[in-house]
Order: sequence, then structure tokens, then C-alpha cells
Amino acid sequence: MKVATTIVRILLGALFIYASLMFFLKMAPEPETTGDFKAFNTGIVASQYILPLAKTLEFLCGVAFLSNRFVALANLVILPVAINIFMINFFMTPENLPVAVFVCVANVFLIFRYWDHYKGLFQAT
Repeated sequence: MKVATTIVRILLGALFIYASLMFFLKMAPEPETTGDFKAFNTGIVASQYILPLAKTLEFLCGVAFLSNRFVALANLVILPVAINIFMINFFMTPENLPVAVFVCVANVFLIFRYWDHYKGLFQAT
């Protein structure tokens, strides 16, 4: 199980770093959007802070996953982003759903594997 944890952690970290670098360095053209997703994406881009914030979190958590430092914290920080990735892809762009499912399942798997680090959060004081 330790090998599976390492593989999932590295794949997830690499995916987050790749996605954030593509956004910040503009290394790939923006994909053409249509329909509801186009309206949603226009609103997100117009806000000018939501997307850079999410991509910064993705980058920082990706570095944490790849370096194997603060992985438990990175799991909790990236969980809302992963859920949003899944929901957006589920409802608006189902052709990208496999990647979104991987991100969510990998995140939940890592939370399960690092569960001992979270036990203190669920204890009444």
C-alpha cells in the first residue's frame, strides 16, 4: 500500500504542477469553450482573482505532494479545489470527467492513507 500511496501522490502532484504551470506560463492555448461552460468560464476569468488563487493553491499543493512534505495539509487545502474540478466537469464538460474523477479519487485515497494525521481534528477538547 505504501507504493500505491507514493505513486498516487506523485501523479497527483505532477498533474497539479502541470496544470498550474500551463496557466501561469501560457504554454498551451486556451481550449475553445461552448455553451454553459463558456458563460461560467467568462465569469471566473472576469473575477480576476479566483482562477489565479486556485492555480496557486494547485501549484503549492503539487510541490507538497512531490516533495512529500506537508502532504496531510495539502490534502485538506486542495480538497475544495478537487471537488470543484469534479463538479464543473460532471455538469459542464463531461468529456474531461476521467481526469476529474482521478483527482477526486486520488485526493480521497491520500486522505484515507494519512488519516492518522487528521484524528486530532475530530476529537472534542
